This record gives sequence, C-alpha cells and structure tokens, in this order.
Amino acid sequence: MKAKAILFTLPLCFVAAAVCFAGDAKIEQTLRDLDEQWSKAAAAKDVDKTVSFYSEEVVVMPPNAPRATTKEAIRAIWKDLLTDASISWKTKEVEVAQSGDIGYTSGTYEVTMTDPTGTPVNDRGKYLEVWKKQADGTWKCVMDMWNSDLRVASSAAPEKK
Repeated sequence: MKAKAILFTLPLCFVAAAVCFAGDAKIEQTLRDLDEQWSKAAAAKDVDKTVSFYSEEVVVMPPNAPRATTKEAIRAIWKDLLTDASISWKTKEVEVAQSGDIGYTSGTYEVTMTDPTGTPVNDRGKYLEVWKKQADGTWKCVMDMWNSDLRVASSAAPEKK
C-alpha cells in the first residue's frame, strides 16, 4: 500500500515542481524582455517611456548623485542623461523570488557622452534593478542602481602644513 502511495505521489511532485519552474522561467523571461524594452526606450532617448518602467514607490540610485524617489527627480536624472549621452544595457542575470512577486535583473551598461570640452567620454559599468509585480499584474522597477567600472580620477591631495 505504501509503495502505491509513493508511486502515485511522486509523479504529482514532479508535475508540481515542473509547474513552479515553468512559472519562474516565464517570469524570468518577462523581466528580461522588460529590461530589453527599457534599454531600447533609453537608446531612443524617450524620457517618458524610460521613466514609465518605474513603480510609484521607486528608489533610483545613480552614481555620484543623491538617491531620487520622486518622479520629478527621476525624470530630471534621465532627461539630463539622455540629452547628453547614448546609453544601452544588457541583462546578464535574472532571479525571481519563490513567491513569484519580486525579482531582480543585473547586467552591464555602456554610455557615451561628450564632456564640457566636446571630447567624447565612454563609460561602462554594472547595474542592479529590483522588480515587483504590481496589483494589476504588471511588473515595475522599484529599485534601480548603477555604477561605473572605470576608476574615478583622483584629485590632488592638499598640502600638509
């Protein structure tokens, strides 16, 4: 009798696991696709579309600047960046929480901009985005952070007296 129960229960466990993993794979692909669409919006310099990927409760942490939590501050960051730069990023890793309502994407970015003297400046680095499933079933970014792989130019140390 125990053997029949095990033989009956085991396939159900495999089916349940397959459904869970398929759900995670589908969510992972959804987040990967959203991140790609977001990068394309930024590459097209579409500020409104770029900002639309954020939730209402987002925290954006750009490099060398204070964190931004209001739509106005976030829009200003992107407007400045997209006015003076070309940017793109590529997702390398996607993870989804077991609950299926939160996940993260991480990857690399490249930026080309012109400095105040007119010289092209290239930057590359990494990013981390936290995504949360919204009440309406859509996914929005709730935390966005990126930083450069390039070394910061050091300023001259003050003289000792």
